[in-house]
Amino acid sequence: MKHNSDIHHRRSIRLKGYDYSQSGAYFITICARNKECLFGEIAGVKMVLNDAGAMAHDEWVKTSEMRQNIKLDEFVVMPNHIHGIIIIGDCRGTMHRAPTAEQFGNPTSNSIPAIIRGFKSAVTKQINAIRNMPGIPIWQRNYFEHIIRDEESLWKIREYIVNNPINWQQDEMYPM
Repeated sequence: MKHNSDIHHRRSIRLKGYDYSQSGAYFITICARNKECLFGEIAGVKMVLNDAGAMAHDEWVKTSEMRQNIKLDEFVVMPNHIHGIIIIGDCRGTMHRAPTAEQFGNPTSNSIPAIIRGFKSAVTKQINAIRNMPGIPIWQRNYFEHIIRDEESLWKIREYIVNNPINWQQDEMYPM
């Protein structure tokens, strides 16, 4: 029999022992719940954002505006997911330096988990407000992340993001 504490225990898919607030580049994919196409549609080879997609786009941009050590690289809002590269810079010597003792369930404020949690929360509130459906989840419970370790990988991921709308029908997120 499961105890109540077991029901709420989630296993992290993050790299064990890795500090996701440290300087580096991260490739992020955040998917809409049940692959629902909430953010617009592909017209030809271009992504056309609807109101919800524009909200997701604008909130992604705010990610770097709100955090001194965060830089955004390539990103795209697709019909049912978002791909983006987040670069965490080093801001030692400033008052904004996040502590590095990050633990699952207790992320630091400028860590990838905290950034994604804040992004998902803000977009969810905005979309649910326009749909008049407060409290309805719009995202999958987790997200995918890949630590970009070298320049070659960075360029390949940038190319993948830029070409994502062109390759939409071959994408694993394409709704059947």
